Amino acid sequence: MEIETEQPTRFKNQIKQNVDKNSKIYPYARNLYRAYCNLAGPLHTLPDFLIIGAARSGTTSLYQYLAQHPNIEPCVVKQLHFFDEYYLRGINWYKMNFPSCWKKFMCTKIKNKKFLTGEATPYYLQNPNAPKRIKKLNPNIKLILLLRNPVDRAFSHYKRKWKNGTEKLSFEESTEVEQNRIKGEMEKMEKDENYFSRTYHSLSYISAGLYSIHLKKWLQYFPMEQILILENEQFLLESQSVYTKTLEFLELPKFTLSNYKKFQESKSLSMDPKTRKKLIEFCKPFNEELYDLIGKKFAWDK
Repeated sequence: MEIETEQPTRFKNQIKQNVDKNSKIYPYARNLYRAYCNLAGPLHTLPDFLIIGAARSGTTSLYQYLAQHPNIEPCVVKQLHFFDEYYLRGINWYKMNFPSCWKKFMCTKIKNKKFLTGEATPYYLQNPNAPKRIKKLNPNIKLILLLRNPVDRAFSHYKRKWKNGTEKLSFEESTEVEQNRIKGEMEKMEKDENYFSRTYHSLSYISAGLYSIHLKKWLQYFPMEQILILENEQFLLESQSVYTKTLEFLELPKFTLSNYKKFQESKSLSMDPKTRKKLIEFCKPFNEELYDLIGKKFAWDK
């Protein structure tokens, strides 16, 4: 049985490697894999927890740390984007990315150990359809939200796009035209559940960090007790402490890592102090609204 659980990943990778998306046989290969998912998907588990955001806030590091815990079995890849971009692929496609039910049975019934699995797609936070989709699948799932100073998050988001050549404007210019670039995209996603806006997720430098707006949508479906709110700045300074807090939230035994390596760090470019001051002032009222929602404050206003 355990040998069979590795087949979906190999099968999927072979299709990606051997079948070009522009080829005539791609639709047939895709349909074949979807059919395979429908057969094998029920033999796989669903996630017990999700890291839902925020992008560019340390979610990769946190997920990598969690994946090293002896009671956590990671999914095939960190970001599955099922509840925002790939929902139409179906639940069995999603389940294929998680461990087999047999592996969970062996862990919980034979070895008498707790078993958890989960994924981290930080763009879920700002997708208006993700909360209700997740609620429908598992109303008791545990949600983890790692937040960063919205101005620093925006600049990190910008730097990544600038470095890969997809952003040609300066940071100042891109934030000035942001609302025009993403105009109407959130509304389209809200009106059409099958619409996924790459434009919004790609260009919402500041909007993605207006956490109170997004969190209020999640609180319509999940109680605050089901959401762990963490601060990126504390995570960087006190990685073990934040890691321990996360394990407690997941009701897992304490565990200490030998190394708290940071993933996806970027130190190129620097922000103009005047730009920073301007954006800090803009984000202040949204930060205050967030503090009221979660019952604690972060030192983001400087």
